[in-house]
This record gives sequence, structure tokens and C-alpha cells, in this order.
Amino acid sequence: MELVAEPATPPTREQRTLRRVTRGEEITRQIADDIIHGRLEPRTKLDEVEVARRFGTSRTPVREALGQLCAMGLAERVAYRGVEVTLIAAERLADMFVVMAELEASAARLAALQMTPAERRSLDELHRASRQLVRQGAREAYALHNTEFHSALYAGSHNSYLEELLLATRKRLNPFRRAQFNLLGRLASSHREHDEVVQAILRGDGEAAALAMRGHVLTVSAATAEYVGHQASGRRPPKDGQKDGTDD
Repeated sequence: MELVAEPATPPTREQRTLRRVTRGEEITRQIADDIIHGRLEPRTKLDEVEVARRFGTSRTPVREALGQLCAMGLAERVAYRGVEVTLIAAERLADMFVVMAELEASAARLAALQMTPAERRSLDELHRASRQLVRQGAREAYALHNTEFHSALYAGSHNSYLEELLLATRKRLNPFRRAQFNLLGRLASSHREHDEVVQAILRGDGEAAALAMRGHVLTVSAATAEYVGHQASGRRPPKDGQKDGTDD
């Protein structure tokens, strides 16, 4: 008698995300956050041995992390010194976000025209599910949702080359895009901006979807610049649930 395998239980959203993250990527994220939040200043040396000791790991994922940080522009290899912390110049960061805005606008336009009914329903459900995260002020959880939301749009464009460009650009900007959620009211604003994009896609309006997405990403750019400016000046911006200038 032929044995029929039981269908595998579909992984949760959190499980799918965790399986995509390597140890090197975890280290990259933590060091990137330290740089953007001002805990690691420019010209700080990132020694492989010291970083490996800090994270309790071998040097292999550390090398991967340092390579990713250099690719992001958050670190650089200096002759005779190794890898040092740097920070993307404000003008360079703004230029990168302009490109990201145009790429994401193209993806939103195509998604409005190309998404299947099932994909549209899935996007709408994903968007609606994030409301509770906004109410809770769950910044980290919302940041994970934000990545999945935009990934669904990239896939919905049904253009594999555009998706490749978007993922590569997002990888460089991810630490900055996460940082924006530390600003007071940014979670709610992001959700409203997503809603404009989703509603345009649901009604198949490509131009409206592109316009809403472009505006969203440029708003993210401005919020990121504001947050990074606060860090550079030594002032802590207010967070959701805080008064201006207070700490956690």
C-alpha cells in the first residue's frame, strides 16, 4: 500500500521571517542599529575577534556581517586598520531614498494592474492585521510587518527583475527604515500611508497606487533624516507613548 505523506503545516509569518535570517544577518542588524542610534561612533574599529566575542560566535558570521555593513555604507575597510564605522552622508541617503521611491512606485503601479484576486485579498488581510501592532506601539513587530508588506507588493508586481532591484536597495536602507519607527506617531502614519496604497491596488488604480507609494517612501526618507539628525545632535527624539525629550 502506498503511503501518502501528510501535508506540511504552513509556517507562520514569524517562522518564515526567522528562517530567512542567518547569524551573520542578526549581527549585521544589531551593529547597524548601534551605528544609527549613535552607540557606535564613526571611526570606531570593528575588530573581528572582539565582535565575535561580543556575540558569542565564530568569526565566519562576523566576516559576513562586516561585509554587509560595508555594502550598506555603514562601515568601510581602511588600509592597515581593518573595518571602521562610518555613516552614509545625508545627501547620499536622500539620493538612495529617491531611487527607492521610484522603484517602489513602479512596483505598486504594476501590483495594482497585475495582482490576482487572491493576492489582493492577502495584501488587504496583511495590512488589516497590522492595526493591532499600531495600537500596541509594537515597533519591532511592526517593522517585521512592514518588511512583509512591501515584499508582498514586490511579488505582486510580477516582475522578477524589478523585485531583485527592490530587494537589493532595501537591504542597504533597512537599518534606516527601521529607525523611523522610533519617532513619535510614526507607526500610525505609516499604517495610514499603507492604507492609501492598498485601497488604490484593490480598485486597480495603478497611477494612484504609484503616487501613494512614492509619497510614502519619501515620507520615510524625511522621517529617517529627522531621526538620524536627532542622533547626530545628541538629542533623543520622542517615541510613541512619550513626551518630547523623555527617555524610555
